[in-house]
Amino acid sequence: MTNSTNKTFPEMNEQRRSEIFHIALLSAYAIGIHSIEALIPTPIPWLRFGFANIVTLTTLLLYGLKAGLTVTLIRVFVGSLITGTFLGPAFVLSLSGWVSSTLIMWVAKILFGRLLSPIGLSLIGALIHNIVQLFFAYLFFVRRIEAIIFISPLIILFGTMTGAFNGIITSLVIKKIQETREAEKIEPAPS
Repeated sequence: MTNSTNKTFPEMNEQRRSEIFHIALLSAYAIGIHSIEALIPTPIPWLRFGFANIVTLTTLLLYGLKAGLTVTLIRVFVGSLITGTFLGPAFVLSLSGWVSSTLIMWVAKILFGRLLSPIGLSLIGALIHNIVQLFFAYLFFVRRIEAIIFISPLIILFGTMTGAFNGIITSLVIKKIQETREAEKIEPAPS
């Protein structure tokens, strides 16, 4: 960081500045993925792959709940502004699903620790996300339980498949980050 940055935030150490930078970068990645994914046509309204959850789960595992929720909220709000869904049904479903799944993934991480891999956490997050979205879709938009019951198996099946895929990718990303961090510790500092 430059001297001007140090003067602007003198109480902030280098590690904290680096963490804020990484969270901002992760938020930008999540927004980009979310925006690109919104361009992919789907056969069912609100059905998405949820690839931005890779970034959310990575952030959650590397930086904790506050950072994970920050990335989630920034992505949902900015992503909805970019895609033109802000305060519409897709926004409500996205916000409710992502916030609840991020919170539950964190609780599962706390309760089960190393028993759950990123794949397990992603599957839990996908299931919670789908259940909450179905609940909110019924509560605010559809109001026909038979339609929700009819579509639920398909949405949950699709969510399970994408949750597993996202968890696998998250595992690979975390592994690569850990390898990079280890390599940086081993390399001698330049003289």
